[in-house]
Amino acid sequence: MTTIHTEGESNTSEARRRWEVAHTGAMSGALLQRDSDAFLHQSLSTPCVGTIRRAEGIWIEDLDGRRYMDFHGNSVHHVGWGHPRVVQAIKDQMDVLPFSPRRFTNETAVDLAEKLGALAPGDLSKVLFTTGGSDANEVALRIARAATGRFKTLSFWDAFHGAGFGASSVGGEATFRSHIAGPLLPGAEHVAPFACYRCPYGHAGPESCNLACAGMIDFVLGREGDIAAVIAEPMRAVPYVPPAGFWQAVREACDRHGALLIMDEIPTGLGKTGAFFAFEHDGIVPDIVTLGKALGGGILPIAACIARRDLDICGDFAIGHYTHEKNPVTAAAALATIAVIEEEGLVERSARLGAGAMDRLAAFAETCPIVGDVRGRGLMFGVEIVEDRASKAPGNAAAERIYYRCMAAGLSFKISQGSVLTLSPPLTIAEDDLDRALGIVEAAISEELASR
Repeated sequence: MTTIHTEGESNTSEARRRWEVAHTGAMSGALLQRDSDAFLHQSLSTPCVGTIRRAEGIWIEDLDGRRYMDFHGNSVHHVGWGHPRVVQAIKDQMDVLPFSPRRFTNETAVDLAEKLGALAPGDLSKVLFTTGGSDANEVALRIARAATGRFKTLSFWDAFHGAGFGASSVGGEATFRSHIAGPLLPGAEHVAPFACYRCPYGHAGPESCNLACAGMIDFVLGREGDIAAVIAEPMRAVPYVPPAGFWQAVREACDRHGALLIMDEIPTGLGKTGAFFAFEHDGIVPDIVTLGKALGGGILPIAACIARRDLDICGDFAIGHYTHEKNPVTAAAALATIAVIEEEGLVERSARLGAGAMDRLAAFAETCPIVGDVRGRGLMFGVEIVEDRASKAPGNAAAERIYYRCMAAGLSFKISQGSVLTLSPPLTIAEDDLDRALGIVEAAISEELASR
């Protein structure tokens, strides 16, 4: 079960060893060994520490019958696992047209492109599909180079934009960069990310923010003079919310220096943050936006690059050329997913449930000295565990123990940045289940505090 891991966690940590002894049944243990023998090992996914045989709604179940509420889902399960409307749309499409070579068009793919163009604000209306978010970002970077005649990019350290070579270059996570021998993509410049709680510019928090982080982007754009695009997540999925006015300042800087603004909405789009696109919270429109992950309804892989109409300038060469560029089955899954989100009011529901969850966790944090911060938007929120509030030293070991206590109680999520309990449930979650999950988190944190 690939959701049962923590970012940066040691595969031989004591907490993990205790978990494996107590919770790995015979059937799961056998499959885990086969998995370890068959797959190339890599950080964050193999070797696994659990199995999965069934997923439905918010629930995942392992081979030994243990069930977990899935508050991670690799950010693909906005409409829950196996939503019947998405499943039926896939079956219906497979009966009519299971595949379409990209040199031919089909109505389902065109319908999806038109729908995304209609949903996107401003003049974002020209679309290209890929099979994954990393590739969608590669397409966006190619468009930016062609449109500006420049090759440099500006992005954030610690950002994630995919595992491809170009995407790893503009990304800032060491896990995807440090193992590569030789240089990455040339011209990939980075600046410190917005992070109000741990502001790298010395500010104590949003109340004292002078948008130095946005000012640094303006400075680098002016100093370099030849940057094609700024690429960034509108809200970092770790999670971190930008300070007020940040994206307006970046938008103005991009316009001033002739750089395009690319918003990577792959984990945050489709209503996760309480707006269909996360950048809508900040009152800006990018030049290019990428979507993925949840677009396939938690079943099929599909991503999209949506660009301004006047950026459709690459007709004489290939910028994607993907085999499944106009796959009608994946397009059908995406259309059904969007219909579910719209017709069930899931964007508004995410905003409402997320606000309630944040209020509850913030109230709990006031009574708990090892909670340093509660942050997020919509149904993407996190609880930062610290050694103590005065030093704000990250509580990595404590966060890992809390994580496994939650797992034992039937709640799966991930840990970001070593110490942030990152909670991202489906937008379809029942309020009672959300309340129960928050209770599990609070109880696990309280138990950790009591053990000191």
